[in-house]
Amino acid sequence: MAQIVVLPHPELCPEGAVIDAPAGQTVCDALLQHGVEIEHACEKSCACTTCHIVVREGFEALEAAEDDEEDLLDKAWGLEPHSRLSCQAVIPADTDLVVEIPRYTINHAKEH
Repeated sequence: MAQIVVLPHPELCPEGAVIDAPAGQTVCDALLQHGVEIEHACEKSCACTTCHIVVREGFEALEAAEDDEEDLLDKAWGLEPHSRLSCQAVIPADTDLVVEIPRYTINHAKEH
């Protein structure tokens, strides 16, 4: 089991969260299962950037992003060197993660 520390996000997780998640699960699935309603407009198929996260700690323990993810990340709002799509970032064994959900996403279909 690994821990994911979610830094506070004004809408999705105002208090922040600490989640215990099994290795091999995606960060997106772990967040959703624990009530952090991160956007995932493409239904986690690596076709958009709405589940973009920044991995503040533990980034090096993640497997490298594949080309499709890297291409999409280039379009993400607030891209940083440790950005990942949470639907593609698989939780490593025995390494805790600290993640930040950017304040904005590029989701042209989002209902307000």
